[in-house]
Amino acid sequence: MKNRVTELLGIEKPIIQGGMAWIAESKLASAVSNAGGAGIIAGGSAPIDYLRSEIRKCKELTDKPFGVNIMLMSPNAEELAKLVIEEGVSFVTTGAGNPGQYIAAWKEAGIKVIPVVPSVALAKRLERIGADAVIAEGTESGGHIGQNTTMCLVPQVVDAVSVPVIAAGGIADGRGIAASFMLGAEGVQIGTRFLASDECQIHENYKNAVIKAKDTDNAITGFYSGSPCRCIKSKYTKQLQEMEKKAAPPEDFEALTVGSLRKAVVDGNTDEGSMLCGLIAGMINEVKPVKQIMTELSQQAGKLLGVDF
Repeated sequence: MKNRVTELLGIEKPIIQGGMAWIAESKLASAVSNAGGAGIIAGGSAPIDYLRSEIRKCKELTDKPFGVNIMLMSPNAEELAKLVIEEGVSFVTTGAGNPGQYIAAWKEAGIKVIPVVPSVALAKRLERIGADAVIAEGTESGGHIGQNTTMCLVPQVVDAVSVPVIAAGGIADGRGIAASFMLGAEGVQIGTRFLASDECQIHENYKNAVIKAKDTDNAITGFYSGSPCRCIKSKYTKQLQEMEKKAAPPEDFEALTVGSLRKAVVDGNTDEGSMLCGLIAGMINEVKPVKQIMTELSQQAGKLLGVDF
């Protein structure tokens, strides 16, 4: 399939893998890129030396384009912004802030800039300062979320900007891709579906929780801190929600959340760990290789859209 997203990124299929912190690393990113999509390594707050190593590993595992996600609220965001230039990354996606101060340097280095946006206003602002495309992410997604749903957000962003729009949030099969294209998107970003892949390096306990999750097994925490986050429902999310109801001191809330993602991803601690996951988990029932997932996504979407996807 050829459209503005595939041409912008130099990929075969307009499918981008989500930049999930502590989860999206070289093995997963390279597998998605090798299957025709665009893999992403997550920056998060990881040490720069680790991220440099992951970027170089990915280059050894694939000769296809891949990107890096930079969470702009991270304390090392500025270092990472320089690192992607030094390492010659193909594209950057950003979240949790405005990447305006970095865009000129990235574009001068030939890096495509694709911010994640939760609103029309931010999409328009970022287009004005040079974004090559935007990812319109609905509240159905895992991790930090906005308030607009994918169904409502995507067509409004499409109508408001001239750059390509990539839909994200609640997409896990070809039907979701086809629906996104009907809304005007020219690509999709998928995260939760790739949690249940052979190449995803999360702990088996976390992976099994994704497989077993039903449509109601999700929880949002963080309204109290002004940074809502969607996870699989657990003892951890219940404890946070109870603290929010009681207006617990912010330092107590923060003490419980610090390191929680690592506990889930690395340690497999599903009671105390934050298992970031989108609302679509109830549709995911089996762990499969990335290549098979990509083939199934493409075939189903192509059949529904009547194109060679």
